[in-house]
Amino acid sequence: MRLGGRLRWLWVLLPGVLIALVPPPLGITPTSWRLLAVFCATIVGLIVEPLPGGAMVLLGVVTTAVLGILSAETALAGYADPIVWLVLGAFFFARSMIKTGLGRRIALQFIRLLGRRSLGLAYALIATDFTLATSIPSNAARAGGIIFPIARSASEAYESYPGPSASRLGTFLMAVLYQADVVICAMFLTGQASNALIARFAQQATGVGVTYAQWAAGAILPGLLSLACVPLLVYRKLTPGVTHTPGAAAMARSELSRMGPMRGSEKLVLVVFLLLTGLWITGRWHGINPAVVALLGAAILLVARVLTWEDVVTERAGWDVFFWYGGLVGLAGALGRSEIPKRFADAAASLTVGLPWWLALGGLVLVYFYSHYGFASITAHATAMFLPFLIVTLASGAPPRVAVLLLAYCSNLMASLTHYGTTPGPIYFGTGYVTQRAWWSVGFLASLVNLSIWTLAGLAWWKLLGLW
Repeated sequence: MRLGGRLRWLWVLLPGVLIALVPPPLGITPTSWRLLAVFCATIVGLIVEPLPGGAMVLLGVVTTAVLGILSAETALAGYADPIVWLVLGAFFFARSMIKTGLGRRIALQFIRLLGRRSLGLAYALIATDFTLATSIPSNAARAGGIIFPIARSASEAYESYPGPSASRLGTFLMAVLYQADVVICAMFLTGQASNALIARFAQQATGVGVTYAQWAAGAILPGLLSLACVPLLVYRKLTPGVTHTPGAAAMARSELSRMGPMRGSEKLVLVVFLLLTGLWITGRWHGINPAVVALLGAAILLVARVLTWEDVVTERAGWDVFFWYGGLVGLAGALGRSEIPKRFADAAASLTVGLPWWLALGGLVLVYFYSHYGFASITAHATAMFLPFLIVTLASGAPPRVAVLLLAYCSNLMASLTHYGTTPGPIYFGTGYVTQRAWWSVGFLASLVNLSIWTLAGLAWWKLLGLW
C-alpha cells in the first residue's frame, strides 16, 4: 500500500478509535457510543476514500455486526428500505434513456429550437438536463453521459479548444452547464442520488416526510429563478467570443435527420418516462410506493427487451449507489433511534437561545453551505452534517418543513462552489476549458445569487404554499 493510502486509512481509523476510547457521556449507552464511533469513521472514509464509497460503507455495516453493535438484521435493514430501491430502479431507467438514444434526441430537439446563440445553446442543454432530472437521479448520467459530449462537440465545431481558444465558447459552456446542473439537482427528489437519502434523514429526525411532488413544488419557483439568473451571470462573467451559433442548430437538425424517426424502443422509453413521472407526482392519490413505481418502469422495459438482464446486472453506478446508500440508511437510522440525537439537540438549543428563528436559520445555513469547500461529495457532506444542522435549526424554533426544505435544497446548491463539488464537476473541469480561479470565482458569485433567491423568494413561496 502506498504511503498516501496508509495516511488515508489513518484518517479513517483515528476518529473512530478516539471516540470509542472516550467514556460515553451521561445518558448515552456504550453501544450507542460505539455506533457513533463506527458511523464517524465511515463518514470520514467517504471523504478521504481509501476505498470507493460503496466499499467504505459496506465495511462500516459489517463492523457494526461483527462487533455486536447492531444485530445482522438491523445492520442490513437499510438495504430493504424502499427508498434505496427507488434510486436503483431509476438508474436502470436512466440506462434505457442513454441506450436507446432518447436522451440525446431530446437534447438535439432543444438545440434545434434554441441553439442559434451561445446563450440559447446553453439554455437548450439546460432544458435537457431539467427534463431528464424529473426521473433520472444520476447527474453524472445526465450531465456527463448525455449533455457533456454534445457541449464539447459544439465547442470544437466553433474551433474552441482548451488553451488560447477556450474562451471562444468552451469556457462559457462548461461553466454554465455545471452551475445549472447544480440548481437542477436541487429541484427534484430525483435530481441526484443523495436527495432521497436526505429526505429519509429528515423523516427519521423530524417525522416530516417529503414526497416527490412536495419537493418539486417547493423548488419550482426559486429553481426557475436561479436557472434564469445564474446562466446570465456566467455569460456576463465569462462572455464567449462566439455569441451567435447558427451552426449548432444546423448540426442538431443534421443529427436528428441522421437518427431518423423515433424507433419503437425510444417511443416505449418515452411512454415509461411519462408514466413514472406522472405516478410520482400523483402518489398521494393512488398510494403506490415510489419505489414500486421505479421498479415497475424497469420491469416494463425488461419485458419489452429494451433492457436486458445483462444491462441490469452491469449497471455499475446504480449498484454502487445501492451499496453506499442502503448502508448509510441503515447506520443513520440506527443512530437516529439512539439517545445521541436527543442529547445533541438539547445541547444545541442553548446555542440559539434568544435569537429569532429566521436569524438562527440564516446563520446556520451559511455555515452549512460554505463548509462544502471541504467536501468532494454531496453525499459525504449531507451524511455528516445534514442531521446535526437540522436538529440545531429546529431547536431554534424554525418551522420544521422550512428547515428541512432549505437545508435539503442547499445540500445541492452548495456544490456550485468548487470543481469537485459533485460528480460532473471533475468531468467538466477536467477538459481544461476553465481555469480553477475562474471556476471558483463563478462558483462563489453563483452561490450568492442562489442563496439570495432560495432564502428570500423561497421563504415567500413556501409561505404562499402554507408551509409555515
